Amino acid sequence: MRSEWVVQIQGQVISRLPGAENPELFTGMLELSASDLVVLNPSLTPPFEVSENTDVDDNTRLKYRFIDLRRPRMQELLRLRHKVTHMMWDFLTEKNFTHVETPILLKSTPEGARDYVVPSRIHPGNFYALPQSPQQLKQLLMVSGVERYFQIARCFRDEDLRADRQPEHTQLDFEMSFVHQNDVMEIVEDLYTKIVNEIVPDSTISTPFAKLTYAEAIERFGTDKPDLRFGMELTTITQIASRSGAQVFSATESTGGVVRGFVAPGCSNYGRRQTDGLTDFAKSSGAKGLVFISLDENAESVEVLEEHHIKSPLKKFLSVQSVKEIAVEMKAVPGDLILIVAGTEKLVNTVLSNLRNELARQLKLIDPKQFAFAWVYDFPLFEWDEDLNQYQPAHHVFSSPKQEHLKYIETDPGKVLADLFDLVCNGMEMGSGSIRIHDRDVQEQVFSVIGYSSDEITERFGQLLTAFTYGAPPHGGMGLGLDRFVATLAGESAIREVIAFPKTQTATDPLFEAPSTIENEQLDELHLRVVMPKT
Repeated sequence: MRSEWVVQIQGQVISRLPGAENPELFTGMLELSASDLVVLNPSLTPPFEVSENTDVDDNTRLKYRFIDLRRPRMQELLRLRHKVTHMMWDFLTEKNFTHVETPILLKSTPEGARDYVVPSRIHPGNFYALPQSPQQLKQLLMVSGVERYFQIARCFRDEDLRADRQPEHTQLDFEMSFVHQNDVMEIVEDLYTKIVNEIVPDSTISTPFAKLTYAEAIERFGTDKPDLRFGMELTTITQIASRSGAQVFSATESTGGVVRGFVAPGCSNYGRRQTDGLTDFAKSSGAKGLVFISLDENAESVEVLEEHHIKSPLKKFLSVQSVKEIAVEMKAVPGDLILIVAGTEKLVNTVLSNLRNELARQLKLIDPKQFAFAWVYDFPLFEWDEDLNQYQPAHHVFSSPKQEHLKYIETDPGKVLADLFDLVCNGMEMGSGSIRIHDRDVQEQVFSVIGYSSDEITERFGQLLTAFTYGAPPHGGMGLGLDRFVATLAGESAIREVIAFPKTQTATDPLFEAPSTIENEQLDELHLRVVMPKT
């Protein structure tokens, strides 16, 4: 017999002989004394060994996924996913939620990404779309009198290729009538705390979850997905830096840019190789460069710094007094390394946020057993799109403006904040939710701001707007990514590890060789023809 053969053995279970025991195995103290053996199915030699230490590329793993899934770790991950979804079902059922399945074949509506479309044979020239989320459907359920809905929903998004994105994903989708923002948050907080404590009992989770406004998250961390497991918060020093005499700083302020940075604690001993590495990383995120100021650990304090205590490529352009002011403003101490980026606000925030996360990994500041959940709320309802020269929804078009901002929708859309909130954990978005618009007039105003004509509004969203005129209750809810949550619980960096049959980073399936062409007869039935792009 060889590895992976399927056999039927009859015999007697006995203790292993002294010296033959293996306490590392579950059956290491026992063995089977066989009296009969039948080979039910032999196996070809697998393309890779079915073990935890197998070094094999991802494409081969996915091509032979039925073998890859035999590994104990993969079996463990499948069972973990099952347990998490089972806990979600039980919890929400106890909270009087009703599970409702919503259609997969639906109408194409704009929800942020491209739709996967399905041609109709019965209605030539017409197409269904696979849902990016059950957004309108769950709102219609609220209008229908289903006060508490949930679903483990399949969602499909034809997005541009990015690392660790899947064209289809699963989310815990739920909606509630007659609720405020805190009611939705409370449900999620109780559920996720329960799951984390049971699945990873030796972990650390802080409750209640931290809460930050969107503006606060950007100001302190440069991102709306902050990792709160470590410090190194950002500081704006535009005015102080522009007075320093360094041309790079004064030029930035004069063009409307910002100068921001953070302190790397105890890193003043970083040498050229390390600072060059950080500079290269900053440039890979879009920065033109990275300014660093090293404060000698032998200095008594930053208030009494002397020139020989300071190391920086800009040292000849920075007075000692300027460095003192920068250090005091950024709460640096002797022995620290100050990292500074100048440029447009959006670019600076992106660079520093990425650099902060990278440095935390290098300095081993991240506790892998800590789950640092946070709510980020009060997002802008709209954001300006330079390419389209008009406003676009910051998240989606169904989020309700804050009541006190309704007056700005038509006069100053950029000022409008929404009852919109994200759940983040360890620097990753876990899900997004909002209180929804339930008033037809307000919904039509929002559509108008993003450039939809009356005819387009009726064509794309008529079913929802009509429902709003028949007594729609206030409602809100969330969509929470199941794949990412399970991967985080399991300590896996890639969500494909917790999906039975995932796609590659190029949205292909090596096992089924999908996507694929179809027969001409099928194309004819669908009244379609293929026009290949010009190379």
